[in-house]
Amino acid sequence: MAYAELHCLSNFSFLRGAAHPEELVERAAALGYRALALTDECSVAGAVRAHLAAHEHGLKLIVGSEFRLEDGLRCVLLATDRRGYGELCRLITRARRAAPKGRYRLERDDFVAHSAAPFPGLLALWLPGSRPDPPKLPGSPPSSRAGCGSRWNCSLPGRTADASNRCSGSGANWACRCSRR
Repeated sequence: MAYAELHCLSNFSFLRGAAHPEELVERAAALGYRALALTDECSVAGAVRAHLAAHEHGLKLIVGSEFRLEDGLRCVLLATDRRGYGELCRLITRARRAAPKGRYRLERDDFVAHSAAPFPGLLALWLPGSRPDPPKLPGSPPSSRAGCGSRWNCSLPGRTADASNRCSGSGANWACRCSRR
């Protein structure tokens, strides 16, 4: 069975990841993974080391990054091509410049205001929160019943756009293709 880990933190995510990027790639190859996504928090610092190790072990590497928005919503953005990698780096730069050194800051509006077609070449994986179905409050993360509420194309079955062209659907784990409708 083919398996790809799409959310993996290295020691470049301080106090969260323990292993070096090369060690993660080596272990993924030993376990027979088809691909590994290195998704350190607001960083692509380990991408070169992981790329060299992935090439050596014949493993497909996916470069991405994890983000925690100011309202608590968490997501992983995965680059699907070279353009997506550039968009990811621009978003990391924007987030780092908006906060004191060693921190980052992103709001939901940063995703929409980023460009005319937000994040071409990126796939967004929205991560569930600590509570599976939070109450619907203004500015709160989307609940499992509400869908993401974004204007991005949804990539999983069961997700549709309503009359306002916003995503809706059911299920706690889902992904949206980041391109404007």
